[in-house]
Amino acid sequence: MVSLDHMVKRYDDFCLDISMEIPDGMITGIIGKNGAGKSTTIKAILGLVRPDEGRVMIQGKEAGTLSLKDKQKIGVALSDSGFSNYLNVEDIICILRKMYDHFDEKLFREECRNQNLPMKKMVKDFSTGMKARLRVIAAITHQAELLILDEPTSGLDVEARMEILDMLRRYMEEDEQRSILITSHISSDLEGLCDDIYLIHEGKVILHEETDRILDHYAVLKVSRETYEKMDKRYLLQIKMNEFGCTCFTDQKQYYAENYPGIVIENGNVDDLILMMAGGK
Repeated sequence: MVSLDHMVKRYDDFCLDISMEIPDGMITGIIGKNGAGKSTTIKAILGLVRPDEGRVMIQGKEAGTLSLKDKQKIGVALSDSGFSNYLNVEDIICILRKMYDHFDEKLFREECRNQNLPMKKMVKDFSTGMKARLRVIAAITHQAELLILDEPTSGLDVEARMEILDMLRRYMEEDEQRSILITSHISSDLEGLCDDIYLIHEGKVILHEETDRILDHYAVLKVSRETYEKMDKRYLLQIKMNEFGCTCFTDQKQYYAENYPGIVIENGNVDDLILMMAGGK
């Protein structure tokens, strides 16, 4: 399990103060607008930044004290990093073979074939999608127990995204103790993959919920101002006023469907969660 216990990291104009857990056997998503603190959270888990307060624990050890053997159990694919442009896949295999005691070269080659990655072409000649698939393949082929993925499907077409998500599902099916932490701006990817989701806004967790509950119980309500004034507001999480009336966000869709049959109710999703909770007034 990964846990952040009131982990605080301060910068000149920003402060991240976050608590969260990634249980074994779960896929956890982090969402939020740009600058919310998602990347800093990942860097703290990886030990790339040192917390000013609080603790980051990975399987009972502080992230900053992990040994090389411990770090081999973590697979990482970050959107803003990768392999040298002047390497080819065969070169990368040689590097991974020396880096990881449990590197599965057979699986790596098999996944490269499945994803149509050329073995002799330099990385600089790869498309954006090919580079993304290569990063994920490298992360999942050394028997890691924890995957940390920052925007692994960003900028990819639908087919390339589905291929990466399928790889992640196969990775999880092989061992029920494995875990994934993933960030993405593509809501459909998270909705079809994650068990639970954390919404970070301005450096703080403002909502943590199971993905199925978001899809089943959350909703956007569209009502007139007159109806809004009269309705029960106990279960409204966020409200936006506009010239046409009110748009409300709730986690009790059934309650409002049963008690206010005339209002417009739209099923909630991850995009609504970000727009309403991180952007509502």
